[in-house]
Amino acid sequence: MLRRAQLVVSLAATITAAAALAVTALTGAWVHPPTGAQQFEREIAAAARVFPGAGPGLAALKCDSSGRYYVLAAPATQIAIYSAEGKRLGQIPKANPDAAKIVYAEDIDLDASGRLWVADRGANAIKVFTSDGAIEATIPVVAPMSIVALPDNEVAVETPHSDHLVDVLDERGKVTRSFGDPSDLADRTDAKRFLSRGRMAGDPAGHIYFAFTYGADPTIRKYDRYGYSAYDIELSALEFVPQETRRNYLKLDRHTEVPQTKPVINALGVDATTQEVWAAIGNALIHFNRDGNRVATYRTVTRDGARVEPKAILVEPRRLLLAADPIGVFEFARPDRISPSAAR
Repeated sequence: MLRRAQLVVSLAATITAAAALAVTALTGAWVHPPTGAQQFEREIAAAARVFPGAGPGLAALKCDSSGRYYVLAAPATQIAIYSAEGKRLGQIPKANPDAAKIVYAEDIDLDASGRLWVADRGANAIKVFTSDGAIEATIPVVAPMSIVALPDNEVAVETPHSDHLVDVLDERGKVTRSFGDPSDLADRTDAKRFLSRGRMAGDPAGHIYFAFTYGADPTIRKYDRYGYSAYDIELSALEFVPQETRRNYLKLDRHTEVPQTKPVINALGVDATTQEVWAAIGNALIHFNRDGNRVATYRTVTRDGARVEPKAILVEPRRLLLAADPIGVFEFARPDRISPSAAR
């Protein structure tokens, strides 16, 4: 049977502390009344579309120390490189000899030296390219879905074939450590693996941020590179997740096939300097401080009012870049860096 998730909810913005106590008395679970930050929400519109050649298949977006941008989009056999001005500079790999060929990329990351790491699910490998596009290493991994390049030539990987959320591999492909308890919402092995799938992000300090893609309640965990947990963010599904999505999760232990459902957390980004986290649930963009406390929630749209539901978020000092499949990459002014009066 499906186990019940821990009840951590903030109901509506109108709930009072007295009402929370009443719910507690009825259910036996403490309901936190919303803080001022949780009540705050406004719509923010994109300033512009950038990297106009990128559109369908957008899955990942990174920037190196020289200001070059790496975009993973369709076809998933190459990584496009753009200048800061949005000009297409080239691609990785430059040529396609068998050793350098990307079969089907799911994710990318950059390490401190500027090397590009590619999770090539189609080749059951993580491939490492130098900044000039040459293949440097191929690390065998079954179905890598999301990666974070770590110091000392290590890489954190999420794969549906692991018994943990995160495996850390050395440059030879040896698993040096694994951590992160999988979801306990189901008993069936395939259902448990489905609910344990996630997307990862990293920061220069070697932290790993794991967002559960499919979970009844949106959840993000922060680990250091050795697997010690820094915090566990759990949001209320009542605020973000459609009822139909929640009903699908209730079917997981009763059906022979895992039901198809949309991702709950569809994108995750981290400020490299402050370790603040930005997560997207549909076109709701949620900002957390470095301690995992929720600061604000926004709704992201284009200039014309179309929803922007990103697959990837790149956090920069003065702007956010949101990559949404299939409509493109959009630039937003950092809403936390402008005053509310200026925003209005």
